[in-house]
Amino acid sequence: MTREDLVSGTEPTPPRWLPWISVAVTVAGLGASSYLTLAHYTTASILACNTTGLVDCAAVTTSPQSMVLGIPVAVLGLGWFVAMLGLSLPGTWRTTLRWLAPVRMALAGVGMAFVLYLVYAELLVLHHICLWCTSVHVLTFGLFMLVALGTAHAGLPMTPTPADPTRRPAEPFARLR
Repeated sequence: MTREDLVSGTEPTPPRWLPWISVAVTVAGLGASSYLTLAHYTTASILACNTTGLVDCAAVTTSPQSMVLGIPVAVLGLGWFVAMLGLSLPGTWRTTLRWLAPVRMALAGVGMAFVLYLVYAELLVLHHICLWCTSVHVLTFGLFMLVALGTAHAGLPMTPTPADPTRRPAEPFARLR
């Protein structure tokens, strides 16, 4: 937050290009996740990917690790990208809703943590990788970095206090005291 922001009372915003790039990355992730979801519900043979050696999409997408609590990982990824699309639209980056930036950052972090688990499962449990899955992992990482950059640039929501007219970071549990 700059001195001008404090004087003018406006909240800082991320660079103008960031929401549009985050939407583009999210749409690409929706495409890859949709393709993986289609492959899950039809047949893994539609995946344009090798089925021998280290790269074996069929081995990855039909493994026990391709389901979490009975839900296909591809469907979870598709749902995550749908949610992130809503949170990445340019209007949501400019909103004054204080809860939106922390929710966007938390959801991006959850997605990144899940990707780390999936990469672990591919490399150390299955000993195979899926190129389509890897594309989703790369897009998730890219979106995580964009959200982190935008959050760092704009800062977390700020609240004025009666005792201190300058702005300070919001305290999420202040009402519980």
